[in-house]
Amino acid sequence: MYGSRGAGTFAGTRASAVVLGAALLIAGCSSSGDGEDGDGDAGPRITQQPKEADPFWVNPDGNAAKQLAALEKAGKKSQAEQIRKIAQHPTGEWISPENPEEQARGFTEAADKAGRTALLVLYNIPHRDCGQYSGGGAADGDAYRAFVDGVAKGIGDRSATVILEPDAVLHLVDGCTPEEFHEERYDLLKGAVAKLSALKNTKVYLDAGNAGWGHPDQIFEPLKWAGIDQADGFAVNVSNFYTTEDSIAYGKELSAKVGGKHFVIDTSRNGNGPYTEGDPGERWCNPPGRALGETPTTKTADPLVDAYLWVKRPGESDGECKGGPKAGQWWSDYALKLAQATK
Repeated sequence: MYGSRGAGTFAGTRASAVVLGAALLIAGCSSSGDGEDGDGDAGPRITQQPKEADPFWVNPDGNAAKQLAALEKAGKKSQAEQIRKIAQHPTGEWISPENPEEQARGFTEAADKAGRTALLVLYNIPHRDCGQYSGGGAADGDAYRAFVDGVAKGIGDRSATVILEPDAVLHLVDGCTPEEFHEERYDLLKGAVAKLSALKNTKVYLDAGNAGWGHPDQIFEPLKWAGIDQADGFAVNVSNFYTTEDSIAYGKELSAKVGGKHFVIDTSRNGNGPYTEGDPGERWCNPPGRALGETPTTKTADPLVDAYLWVKRPGESDGECKGGPKAGQWWSDYALKLAQATK
């Protein structure tokens, strides 16, 4: 109800394809051709963004890039230019449970080759999403620890920014996750923060809900129990639609309660703010009339905000609502509408 439900792309069936794609990039498909900084082509007509403003890696083999290529091939130039609004910017790579080490290695090696930082999202906590559209997650605590260990090994010393477990803390606070799972979840999150933050060039942001779910007073202590002190900061608005202004206000109030921690904001689909019609319980799920928000950058409106990021990949479904496919699957019509609504 309050969280990002449907946030993830649980792409277990795509895991091998993702790793293969990343391996091909490393082998040369993403070669920049203009020096080690990697500012040249990241793929056919897709380039990395200027590193000083947006140091995150643009994946030339993402779903938006594939749709762009298909539209260009079909001669649909106006639609192609709309989808380019998505394809040309870095988005989160959601690590699926199968072969997490290989995925993390593939993405970070491809990003490193381009002189950029990989943006990774871990969304595999046991009892995830309270059985909603993105329900699932690791089978148990040991499986989750092995998953995090694999990701950490895959990243190694390469540069990465990790968004850790959308909704995991929030669903402990809002009563959605049964009490019997709380102690283990806090332990798993704290362990994941410690493992990943210990890596040489990895930043970790623990998910902390959004501006519309409740109040920072409700979540700051749970964030501490989940290891926020060891993290680089927290993430807000993941897969949600609250405005950047409201997200900054929420984040600043929360930051003051957790030792002045910095935060990042998911601006992937908040250009028109939240949807206010229909069933309040599903306003977060594939709402119509939304738009892309601020493009990813580390040059933000507030010193406490480390970056605007596209954590949720624009164009991927939140779940089987309003005619959408399963959570995490590419929905070309929705992607096009998001882009067309963007000023």
